[in-house]
Amino acid sequence: MFGLGLPELLLILVIGLIFFGPGKLPDVGKALGRSMHEFKQAVNAADPKQPAADNKTQSSGGQDAAS
Repeated sequence: MFGLGLPELLLILVIGLIFFGPGKLPDVGKALGRSMHEFKQAVNAADPKQPAADNKTQSSGGQDAAS
């Protein structure tokens, strides 16, 4: 996707260790993961297509049961 292989990922990890230190790195990763999770939830909540798909699934389930 971004062309990141093992050498590039190791370089990013080493730079992170130098910049943040080994004690702070897990906290930084946890905060980044939470931020990404919250962003994903906000994008999915604001997506206008999502409720239409949910309603379609619910209505088709009711039609199958009535048949």
